[in-house]
Parts: sequence; structure tokens; C-alpha cells
Amino acid sequence: MLISGKKVSEAIFDSLKKEVEILKTKNIVPSLVIVRVGDDPASVTYVGNKLKLCERLGVNGKLIRLEPAATQEELVSLINELNKDNQVNGILVQLPLPKHIDETIICQTISPDKDVDCFNEVNVGKLWSAKKIENNLILPCTPAGIIQLLKYYNLNISGEDVVIVGRSNIVGKPLAALFLNENATVTICHSRTKDLANKCAQAKILVAAIGKPKFITKEFTNPNQIIIDVGINRDENGKLCGDVDYENVSEYVSAISPVPGGVGPMTIIMLSSNLITATKKQHHEN
Repeated sequence: MLISGKKVSEAIFDSLKKEVEILKTKNIVPSLVIVRVGDDPASVTYVGNKLKLCERLGVNGKLIRLEPAATQEELVSLINELNKDNQVNGILVQLPLPKHIDETIICQTISPDKDVDCFNEVNVGKLWSAKKIENNLILPCTPAGIIQLLKYYNLNISGEDVVIVGRSNIVGKPLAALFLNENATVTICHSRTKDLANKCAQAKILVAAIGKPKFITKEFTNPNQIIIDVGINRDENGKLCGDVDYENVSEYVSAISPVPGGVGPMTIIMLSSNLITATKKQHHEN
């Protein structure tokens, strides 16, 4: 089975569009401000895709671009202004930032109420302490998108053995929290994990988020396995590829998400979902 993020994101888009239309009848238009420091090519592309989706949804999307030499103090000052601005419902600072700016400080500066990436430690804490994931909780975009993918295709999570390869604060760690909330048994593996291939091969659901092109080969898998590939890499020919050796693995496993067209579209649609959640909370809408 091919797990298409493109298909699922379009289904979620339709429901979000209806939510936006309901808010507009109450004179509420969700508003997102994206701050980009410099002109990293990948960041330019990602930001462009996010703004296009805002336009399609009928919400306000605005880009504030700072020069690469902008100081940490300047960025903190800008975020504090946006925190106070009642016309702004969501704030996103595009990562990575230049080396002279501390990403942790920036993520903590964004108000938890406007933190549509779920990077602020208040929102991360809520994620880990939640007994049940409520509709009004801001969730990390890529992990939330992965859970939505599996649910859309009616792939069982409860009671299953899940292996996540990668322990980043953006994907690996928060995804473990979401899987635990769905009653899965979760193992997080990483670069220091011993006997990695064998551990991966025992999983019912394998999530590859290690950032190495085609790292997950057939020996890491089993025929009943569901694979979610989070990787976005370039192969030796400059072609976009995931962390999974798709050509050799896709015919062998039970289900797999492709790159591109898998997790990528889900990440952006979940960002929009967070913006609407944040807007509703700020306006005390259910």
C-alpha cells in the first residue's frame, strides 16, 4: 500500500477550509506571520509553500524577512512585538537560523499561544503530560501529520511495536509522545543504537527520521511492516529521496510513504491546523 500524504492532506484541507469559513462569519480571519532570517534556498522554498497554502485556505499569511546578519536581540525584539499584536494569531520562525542566533532562546520567546510549530517548552510539556490529545492542543506538525496518515488509512497503532529512528526535538521525541498516547509500544533508536537493523526489523511500524539518504535497506524491514519515511535528502544524482531505499524496500513491505508526496504535505497542512486551533483559542471559540 502506498501511503499518500498528498491525498490525506487534501482531505484535511477541505475540513480546515470549512472551519475558516465559519470563523469568517464571525469576522475572524486567522493570521500567520513567518519570520525568515536570510535566504537559505530550502527555507525560501518551505516558506513559499506555507504562504501558498495560507492563500488557498483564505487565511492571512505574511513574511517578514531579516538580513542574514540580523542579531539575536533584533529577532527577539520582533517576536515580542508580534506576541503583543492581537492581529497576529500564529508566529513561525523558519529554521535553521544563522549560527550566531540561539534557536532554543528564539523558540522560547514565541508565546505558547501563538507557537504554531509546537517548539515552545510549555507546549512540549503539555504534549508529554496530556492523558489524551484534545482538539485544542497545539501539536508538532510532522509528528501529528504522521499519526493522521496512519489513521486515514485505518492502520492500527494501539498495541503495536513502533520503532522511530531519530531522536530530534522536531520529529523523534514528540512523535514518541504521540504514539504513546495512541497506546503503542515505542522504541527510539539513533546513531549510537546497537544492532540497529535487527531492532528495526522487529517493528510493525517503522519511522525513518535519521537524515541519511536511503539508509534504511531491506535488512531493516519485514514483510508485514508499515514504513513512514520522514527524510528529505538528495541522492548521488541530485534527485529527492528519503531515508529509506524505496526501490528495494517498497515491493517487500506491507505499506510505505513515498518521498516526495508522503510526510511533506502533511507537515504543512498540520501547521495550518495549528494556526486555526490557536486562532480559536485566542477568540475563545470551541
